[in-house]
Amino acid sequence: MRVKFAVAAAVMSLALNGAAQKEMHMVHAKGSFDIKMTPAEANDFEKANDITRFTSDKTWHGDFEGVSHGEMITGSTASTGSMAYVAIERMTGKLNGQQGSFTFSHRATMMKGDAPSAGELSVTVVPNSGTGELTGLTGSLMIHIDAQGKHTWTFDYSLP
Repeated sequence: MRVKFAVAAAVMSLALNGAAQKEMHMVHAKGSFDIKMTPAEANDFEKANDITRFTSDKTWHGDFEGVSHGEMITGSTASTGSMAYVAIERMTGKLNGQQGSFTFSHRATMMKGDAPSAGELSVTVVPNSGTGELTGLTGSLMIHIDAQGKHTWTFDYSLP
């Protein structure tokens, strides 16, 4: 009896997961953003360890129309030129006409003087951070910076 129940539960779980996956499809969004970075006052630890904090305010254009506010921490090693940053960014606006908010988590590494695309960058939606019509949002963002410093983005995402 236990084996039959376990098998039935496993089959139902697979069926439900398959149905949920079929409802989710990836959407490709793109656009640009304007950014204002403001350095925060460094504490003693940050001064001693080449760490800098910033706040960011962005206005987003394109398939996402809205604003975001974030907090970024950067670190570097002068002797090697290696750099990294982590950030949390709260987005509020409309994504392809759907209103809500969500949070991005950023992580990046690069070498001083290299093109931004030469490093590693990960910007992903924090699970379960979506509100309103963006509840259940998942996805990842790529940031592109051209030679003139213009920021554009592409966002592959899904909604239930």
